[in-house]
Amino acid sequence: MENQIKQKLNRELNNSQEKLPIKIVQFGGGNFMRGFTDYVIDKLNKETNWKGGIVNLQATPNGSIQKMEEQDNLYTLFTRGIKKGEIHDGKQVISAIQKSVNPYANYDEFLALAKEEELEFVFSNTTETGIAYDETETSYEGPHKNFPAKVAVLLHERFKHFNGATDKGLRIIPCELIEDNAFTLRDIIIKYAQLWNLEDSFVQWINQSNYFHNTLVDRIVPGYPKDDAESYEDQLDYEDQMMVVSECFLLFVIQEAGNLNERIPFNKINEQILVVDDIQPYRLRKVRILNGGHTLMLAPAILSGKELVKEAIDDQFIGTFLSDSIFNEVNQTLGLDMNELKDFAEEVFDRFRNPFIKHHLASIALYFVSKFKVRVLPSLLTYVETNGKLPVNLTFSLASLIRFYQGTYGEKALPLNDEAGIIAKFKEIWANEDYEKVAELALSEKSFWDTDLTQVEGLKAAVAKALYEIDHNDMETAYKNFVQFNS
Repeated sequence: MENQIKQKLNRELNNSQEKLPIKIVQFGGGNFMRGFTDYVIDKLNKETNWKGGIVNLQATPNGSIQKMEEQDNLYTLFTRGIKKGEIHDGKQVISAIQKSVNPYANYDEFLALAKEEELEFVFSNTTETGIAYDETETSYEGPHKNFPAKVAVLLHERFKHFNGATDKGLRIIPCELIEDNAFTLRDIIIKYAQLWNLEDSFVQWINQSNYFHNTLVDRIVPGYPKDDAESYEDQLDYEDQMMVVSECFLLFVIQEAGNLNERIPFNKINEQILVVDDIQPYRLRKVRILNGGHTLMLAPAILSGKELVKEAIDDQFIGTFLSDSIFNEVNQTLGLDMNELKDFAEEVFDRFRNPFIKHHLASIALYFVSKFKVRVLPSLLTYVETNGKLPVNLTFSLASLIRFYQGTYGEKALPLNDEAGIIAKFKEIWANEDYEKVAELALSEKSFWDTDLTQVEGLKAAVAKALYEIDHNDMETAYKNFVQFNS
């Protein structure tokens, strides 16, 4: 196709013009959702004839769904990696999304979704910060920025339209990486119903006619391959500005409620989708080892000049730092079978080394503080409680995070991508030149950690020492000096 103008991907070109009934409203159409849930639904449609159409909602006011609409909501998913010991390198066009809606620009179109006769599911991924209550959303009138407020309105509009029919409730399946994500979302929805003085019968309908499924999701989806887009484009005979790359591995653990598999046949496709009574063991292992591994090595890796996850784990210093952190510190805190944890961790490291995936460390830095609080801090605190001493690697990781939020390292600007209030607070903290003062202010900031970490014995002094070493040496030397200090 050299020197030939390619036609933009569309439904006629792809022979995917069948209109599917809207069964799913999806909050957030970013890389992860398109490489994970949309892939699963597409596979259900094509292999089981489930016929489930998705409406993709723009999650934030500054987002853009224009490119999806320009491609008839189609995109190519490349899945690449190691699967059952063999290299897998595949691609497919995902066609489950039927339309994309911007609720900020077309609020009435958003409200109209509540009237869809066959609507049954809500999927979401609005990051760990998305499932939160915003007390400033005092009015029922939208559009709302807050995600639970949007769901509350959608449910109430459906409740009104169908006169509270018990069979018109929805199944809420959030993919945000927080514990009890669906139950937390439900409680916030009810809080909005009370704030807005909605009917008691509506709250009763939420509890009795809707199902809230806690979940655990696991798949690395770096997204658009910006560094080598041309090599991917060469594999296509059409133009696709929304293509996504993911690894092959997929794990979707969903808490059972109301015979879920009878409503959506997850058990009929060959994927690791588990509908279980208790997701906690799966969640703890995944969040602390896989997500925690990404997060705990992030600042040391970036401050060492690394840009990709594979580059970091292949580096002798960062790779050893990560494996020591997981095997000698994190795994000790989980209370699970050590052999199973070892096998899982080794599988995770192999996934990090996937030669086909260019997973940018900067993308993991989004909402870094919140991720560290959820994914790493519990391991640090449990280790202290169990062993009566600080975990050296996790403490160095925490200090590296604090140093990261100074914003620059040497002459290099660091990829800060967090809430404005957090970045501003760190700027205020780093106005101090004394490392002990910086450590004290950062660790005692409850808006970061939900607790005062200066109360952890020895942590303030250890973080101050690590900060000094990081500022006066390269990262490997700083780490070695810090280990010696703590030995």
